[in-house]
Amino acid sequence: MKKVAVIVGDGIGPEVVSATVRVLEAMELPLELIPAEMGQDCFRRTGSYLPDVTLDTLKGSDCCLFGAITSPPSYDPTYRSPILFLRKNFDLYANVRPVRRLRKDVGLVDLNLTIVRENTEGMYTGKEREEGDAVILERKVSEHVCRRLVKYAADLAKREGLGEVTCVHKSNALRRSDGLFRKVFFEEMEGTGLQAKELLVDAAAAAMITKPREQACWVTLNLYGDILSDEAAALVGGLGFAPSGNYGDKWALFEPTHGSAPDIAGRGIANPTATLLTAVMMLRFLKMDTEARRLEQAVERAWLDGAMTRDAGGSLSTNEMASAVARRL
Repeated sequence: MKKVAVIVGDGIGPEVVSATVRVLEAMELPLELIPAEMGQDCFRRTGSYLPDVTLDTLKGSDCCLFGAITSPPSYDPTYRSPILFLRKNFDLYANVRPVRRLRKDVGLVDLNLTIVRENTEGMYTGKEREEGDAVILERKVSEHVCRRLVKYAADLAKREGLGEVTCVHKSNALRRSDGLFRKVFFEEMEGTGLQAKELLVDAAAAAMITKPREQACWVTLNLYGDILSDEAAALVGGLGFAPSGNYGDKWALFEPTHGSAPDIAGRGIANPTATLLTAVMMLRFLKMDTEARRLEQAVERAWLDGAMTRDAGGSLSTNEMASAVARRL
């Protein structure tokens, strides 16, 4: 029996996660789903965005299924993002964001791309300081982190039969930091049997639109991966189709790429597909490959059969979409 901590979070998080949990329960898997809490609603109730009891639950679990959190509406110098804390505290250094078009009439291009994003450094150090009328941000790129990320991407590409990995960087402008990342990439790719390619980050943004079928697996730094994965999701239909997993060497946290979407929270219209596909990634992490493929095929079949939520031109609610997937299991 595998233990999965379940954090619904804020906004549409409770809606898409509960819908996904309902589908998982219908599959009758050997999973113990353990509720925990984190985020803005949790702060209102407990005075903490990430209570100690939640940390204890996470430490005692095999992985976590997570919805979304809402950040404070205005700048608060005491606020520390709980999700960024978890990525660093559990050393979840690889953020994997696969993006794929499920229907020809949804989205703009036939993109099938996996983005492997560095998850603990880069622009997201949170170290900012004021100097006169300027704000200085400390950016960190370390060799050790780059090496293990590239190794992870190479292993993933081999496992998925992708045949290549593309390094996305901006070393023509950021010569030392991105230059280090590029150097490590080509060193680590030697002897892997994979084709090693590279793209400048601005060219990569264009390539998803002009040459979508030529893209397979990208490895990149934190901010680049964050932005590019959102662009990729938009091209295949929107963030409602974009799953992700945060991986360390022994533990992982799974979350849809979208945020808490407070503008539609509570209306029951959020697309749960991203969370369902996130659960597919979670099942694979738990070595439940057959069950993962079963769920993935049910999601694919539901969309191909015309079960569609409002964001994609359909009329199904969050729960109706989940029921459509459950029926196809």
